[in-house]
Amino acid sequence: MTGLVLAALAGIATIVLLIVWLKIHPFLSLMAGSAVMALAAGVPLEKLFSSFTTGLGSTISGVGLLIVLGSIIGTLLVSSGGADVIVDTILSKTPVRRLPWAMALIAFIVGIPLFFEVGVVILIPVVMFAARRAKVPVVLFGIPALAGLSALHGLIPPHPGPLIAISALKANLGLTLAFGLIVAVPCVVLSGPVLGRMMARWVPHEVREDFLGHSPAEGVKRPGFGASLTVVLLPVVLMLAATIAEMTFGTKNPVGAFLGFVGTPLIALIITTVVAMFVFGYGLRKSRKEVDKLVGSAFGPIAGILLIVAAGGGFKQTLVDSHIADMLAKGLLAAALPPLLAGWLVAVVIRLATGSATVATITASGIVAPLAVGLSPAHTALMVLAIGAGSVFFSHVNDAGFWMVKEYFGMTVGETFKTWSLMETVLSVVGIIAVMGLSLVV
Repeated sequence: MTGLVLAALAGIATIVLLIVWLKIHPFLSLMAGSAVMALAAGVPLEKLFSSFTTGLGSTISGVGLLIVLGSIIGTLLVSSGGADVIVDTILSKTPVRRLPWAMALIAFIVGIPLFFEVGVVILIPVVMFAARRAKVPVVLFGIPALAGLSALHGLIPPHPGPLIAISALKANLGLTLAFGLIVAVPCVVLSGPVLGRMMARWVPHEVREDFLGHSPAEGVKRPGFGASLTVVLLPVVLMLAATIAEMTFGTKNPVGAFLGFVGTPLIALIITTVVAMFVFGYGLRKSRKEVDKLVGSAFGPIAGILLIVAAGGGFKQTLVDSHIADMLAKGLLAAALPPLLAGWLVAVVIRLATGSATVATITASGIVAPLAVGLSPAHTALMVLAIGAGSVFFSHVNDAGFWMVKEYFGMTVGETFKTWSLMETVLSVVGIIAVMGLSLVV
């Protein structure tokens, strides 16, 4: 076990040293870190990159496709003036000092049915455009939005992690949802708008212009606020409809099966991309050639992000295949800690080792399920939330989200640790404190 821990630490140290000190590109650094970890763990040379390539491929096929489609939607939204319309409307109704709170609330609402990665690619163009128009550091608006999305991802069904934890622990869905919303509020408030204001002073970067493109000239026809917002919210509506249909009709009913299909993240974003091409392109009398050129222009700026995020997935898979997380988690259970705290710590360990909130939730749920036997329905629901809070602890170099945020916001690795990683840690700690507090009164 000690050898595997040292192997994991060697891999992570290699990545940080190569990127921070030697200024090696993150993609190559992640490959090197995976190789060092695999060698230290005793993996044969001929299988040195087997886990890495598996993880890279699965990340591209999942998160990568969502990033591509989200970039197309964002490019069309900005180039048509739709982002201008949304941001102008928000700015006209909300004082600038309250915009971080507005961004957190929007992300909180939008994030209920969305996977984290989908929420990021949908909201980032709006966040960046708002920061550009308000002339404030992008972190000031970005951190509250990310906090809203991350809290929902870790705590609230219908996200996959909480749903699987509810099933594994045989928790009550309604109680978990109700308690999850209660716990999520202080998590988002403290790790989002409150912490984001300080972070904006630490990392006062302006918006990366290359991700936004250019708005149309004055006098050019623009989409309306309703049409622009409809496109942004369309994947939210489709996914929410899928969740409601599954609970109402079941997956065997034709209506439930159809809505479940169109509500999967990939299909929902494909549909939204097609709708965006009509609303932001053909509907504004753009030619096929013009729309095709806009779609093509969305690929260049995200090429680097795709490779880095995919390499992060490869490093994560190398960690997962080493089984280090399982070993550390079982050691924690032997320490006879309070059940809720034990569930949180197990999820924290797996999150640190694998970089995936969903993997941390799923794995931790299976490991701590025996602890949930005999708990009251309320405390079983709180166990789900304790695990969910632990699953978002300290995102670092083995998490695809870490690299997404770093590249989108144009930050260094160190700055990403000071903002994104710190925000996730505060959210996780506030979450377990809120869960433990609730356990005293329910």
